[in-house]
Amino acid sequence: MIVFDTNSVILGFRVHPTRTMWIKFAFFVLAACACGGSAEQARFDNYRVYEVAIDSARQLQALQQLEANPDGYSFWESPVQTNMRLSMVVPPHKFAHFEEFTTALAMKTRLQIEDFQKVIDSERPMRSTRATFGWTDYYTVEEIYAWMDQTVAAYPTILSGTVYGKSFEGRDLKAIKLSQKAGNPGIFIEANIHAREWISSATATWLLNELLTSTNPAVQDLAQNYDWYFIMIANPDGLAYSKTTNRQWRKTRQPVNALCVGTDPNRNFDYFWMNGGASSVPCSDTYAGPSAFSEPETRAMADYYATIADRINIQFSFHSYGQYLLTPFGYSGAPAPANNADLQQIATVTAAAIQATYGTRYTFGNSASVLYVTSGSTVDYFVGVHGTRLGYTFEFRDTGATGFVLPANQIIPNAEETRNGIIAFVAEAKRLGYV
Repeated sequence: MIVFDTNSVILGFRVHPTRTMWIKFAFFVLAACACGGSAEQARFDNYRVYEVAIDSARQLQALQQLEANPDGYSFWESPVQTNMRLSMVVPPHKFAHFEEFTTALAMKTRLQIEDFQKVIDSERPMRSTRATFGWTDYYTVEEIYAWMDQTVAAYPTILSGTVYGKSFEGRDLKAIKLSQKAGNPGIFIEANIHAREWISSATATWLLNELLTSTNPAVQDLAQNYDWYFIMIANPDGLAYSKTTNRQWRKTRQPVNALCVGTDPNRNFDYFWMNGGASSVPCSDTYAGPSAFSEPETRAMADYYATIADRINIQFSFHSYGQYLLTPFGYSGAPAPANNADLQQIATVTAAAIQATYGTRYTFGNSASVLYVTSGSTVDYFVGVHGTRLGYTFEFRDTGATGFVLPANQIIPNAEETRNGIIAFVAEAKRLGYV
């Protein structure tokens, strides 16, 4: 049982004080391991991933208590409201407890992944040597940055690179601009703000390459008549850690206290910060930080965006997973944007184009309505503070079979359907007078 007070009761069972002291010690060790600098890759052999439905306030409260004191569990989404679904990673020693816990609370569950480590192992192709940069594998921060630098050098008349800041661990924060003529409308894309969402930066790099090399007239039109701004890796420290140490890592890497590391950068922007869908618990994956813009990565992105905001007509935030196309606003009690009808019309056309490519179905709509409440996100900030008229979040493949650990053989299909969706998006935005 997960109890941190001898008077606490979970599922009707009281825990003996000796057991409570052991749990406190075990939790300290577990959290300390999460903070440590060891580069040994965590393994998840026989760990299961379950989808859990939250249908009542009692279920929500119990899951929030469990997230605050996880004792081996991890949450892919935080329990923030009723009428939502989330995914939980359950270690083998917790199988019986999970069954007891969910049964006692009459929770609906569905097994998503039988063995999480097997999914991780199958994510990347088996290679004895690294091929040249491409889109049949996932790459490290250093490899992606090297490709960005080489690409800028190869197209010096239309590409320019910018280092817009430094991460907590001292890594460059890099952006690329593609512009073939002055006065173009601007499209801004940021990816990999959540460390474990590798498909987001893979899709962003593929899209830039497509804009540079495609012979498709529709893609050439996008490349020639729009300026593109890319942040391929918004959270390089987190991405690096997810590569070397913990595939599930989501947050930044700035320590919060002796036990907890990192802030959710997509809850750290200063627009209705901590107004629903974010946590004040430092070890939570949706911890919003001690204050808005507490993270150097979010402060730097906001400062960079401020220098180009008057040129940005469209903003995309690339994420995974779930196959959603989400419109603002996400914070609790938010009104619909004045142009909400247009936002939904553009989303309808975009989702249809994505589905027409490989049959992938996207759910679209306001993020708080079709997914869950969030606050302090990039999209809400860019739209709410800077008045960017079209701001959207893409949640890429899949719907849970592999979750964040999307196999590398899906990078290109995911990118191709995203490209087709963006072609349709821009055409509809142009028809409606936004670009």
